[in-house]
Amino acid sequence: MTEQSPVTEQAAQPVKAKPALPDAQTVTEVKHYTDRLFSFRCTRPASLRFRSGEFVMIGLMGDPDPKTGKQKPLLRAYSIASPSWDEELEFYSIKVQDGPLTSKLQHIQPGDELILRPKPVGTLVHDALLPGKRLWFFATGTGFAPFASLLREPQTYEDYDEVVITHTCREAGELTYGRDLIEGLKDDELLNEVIGEGFWKKIKYYPTTTREESAKMGRITDLMRTGEAFSDLGVPELNPTTDRAMICGNLAFNLELKEMLEAYGLEEGANSKPAHYVVEKAFLD
Repeated sequence: MTEQSPVTEQAAQPVKAKPALPDAQTVTEVKHYTDRLFSFRCTRPASLRFRSGEFVMIGLMGDPDPKTGKQKPLLRAYSIASPSWDEELEFYSIKVQDGPLTSKLQHIQPGDELILRPKPVGTLVHDALLPGKRLWFFATGTGFAPFASLLREPQTYEDYDEVVITHTCREAGELTYGRDLIEGLKDDELLNEVIGEGFWKKIKYYPTTTREESAKMGRITDLMRTGEAFSDLGVPELNPTTDRAMICGNLAFNLELKEMLEAYGLEEGANSKPAHYVVEKAFLD
């Protein structure tokens, strides 16, 4: 039994409406993969147009200021994991227990609102690369997100004969999101109809782990240096005549791989000057 409070004149006053969230979108689905990783989907602003591989700023309102009571939005750059034609938006995120944003974001539920600034930007787009035969996606951790978009983008398969996706994580469970997505392409009726039956056969998937035992252990950069990665995949070493690449991972990985690609003779491209490879500078895993 709860204590009943007497109805007073003050209690009868209408409750103040919660201030509207700026650029609000509604969460429609949340999936947790490990204690460090989760994905979520939300509604898409009618005005949002983006190229597969780009990112937007998303977030939540921060805690009220102790002195003023005012709240400021906490925003971070997130690659859009869904393709440009999808009616909803998908994102793939890490959980940082003391992170200003992800400590809150990891607890969202369907029906909750989040902030989404509909101004997409990014370098991991087809327009930044010259035509080629084989496209490489190099990812660590949640750096798989933009490639989740590009793997479901028809242009990827129109422009290239082969698509190689390497994904290096610490533990096997961290590969689940990417593995499930790639497996799902085989049975995706819409994509098989739009892109062409069996389009997914162009994909060569190469997941590796660095800490937990798995089918393939090691950092992708080390496996490339020894030639093991190329042997496993059945492809030649990268060549600027045939190969194009996109990189999205932690800073050390990005710099190391950038140096390696240039040693192979590849040049960095940009939206304004397409070349052989591009790096997502906004992403830090």
